[in-house]
Amino acid sequence: MTRNGTGDTEALREEIRRTRVELSETMEALAAKADVKKRLKSSADQARERMREQAAQTVARVRAQAGLRHEQARPGEIGLRRSPAPFVALAAGAMAAAVILLIIRGRRG
Repeated sequence: MTRNGTGDTEALREEIRRTRVELSETMEALAAKADVKKRLKSSADQARERMREQAAQTVARVRAQAGLRHEQARPGEIGLRRSPAPFVALAAGAMAAAVILLIIRGRRG
C-alpha cells in the first residue's frame, strides 16, 4: 500500500505543478489584456506602420504616374504630338482683338 500512496502522491504533485503552470500562463494573458496602455501603444504602432506602408505605396504610385506624364508631355519625341489647346487659345485671342479693333474703327468713322 505504500507504493500506491507514493505513486498517488507523485501524480498529485505532478498535477499540481501542471495546474500552477497553466494558472501562471492564464494570469500572464489576463495581465496583458488588462494593460490598456501597452495595448494602445501596440495598436498605435501597428497603425503607424500601416500608414507608413500606404504612404510609401502612394508616393511610388504618384511618382510612376508623374514619370509617365512627364514622358508624354515632352515635345519633339517620336510618336508624341503637342496639344492643340495653346494654339486654339492664341487664335481665339487674335480673333477677339481683331473684332475689337474693327468695332473701334467702325465707331470713329
